[in-house]
Amino acid sequence: MSSNICENLKEIKQKISPEIHLVAVSKTKPVEAILEAYHCGQRDFGENKVQEMRDKQAVLPEDINWHLIGHLQRNKVKYIAPYVYLIHSVDNMKLLKEINKQAIKNHRTIPVLLQIKIAKEDTKYGMSFEEAEKLLHSTEIDELSNVEIKGLMGMATNTPDENIRKNEFHSLKLFFDKLKKDFPSFSYLSMGMSGDYPIAIKEGSNMIRVGSKIFGERNYSAK
Repeated sequence: MSSNICENLKEIKQKISPEIHLVAVSKTKPVEAILEAYHCGQRDFGENKVQEMRDKQAVLPEDINWHLIGHLQRNKVKYIAPYVYLIHSVDNMKLLKEINKQAIKNHRTIPVLLQIKIAKEDTKYGMSFEEAEKLLHSTEIDELSNVEIKGLMGMATNTPDENIRKNEFHSLKLFFDKLKKDFPSFSYLSMGMSGDYPIAIKEGSNMIRVGSKIFGERNYSAK
């Protein structure tokens, strides 16, 4: 069966500026599909689950940048600490401390994003704006020498109403700009997926997480 992965990648890259970081969301996708995207020049791949990322990382090229974009439990951090490129989903201080601990063990600094809850859905994880500010200005954060907070991540409400998504992305961009004044290390605003990345980019996103628009629809029943 012929694949359109290369064409899909090319099409997306033509539509976005070079400053936008494209993370190809490869969750549930086979190694062969990731390799196809890799051979077309893609190096950044996003996974939701630690075990799936571990399995793929073990057999795929070493120069892939692995992004953990799903909810991360503290007891799983040790499995990805040696190689993870960016963790998008940090939503509490305990998790940050564990990432720092595992980073020290692996003699590296791990870049992370704080996940902010901008959607109205209860199923979405993330901190409120107030919780994020409190965390960033806490004395505990100064002790975390091996974690670098590189910006924010957010997911908009899953709704056909573009105005709702636009307003949610806009609110996160305003918050990002506000924090960047005090935290110059902030460089990534990760927002926008296959269904809404054009809106997210218009509202200031510089990192998008695109899956089905590259790899086709996911088959969750596949084993």
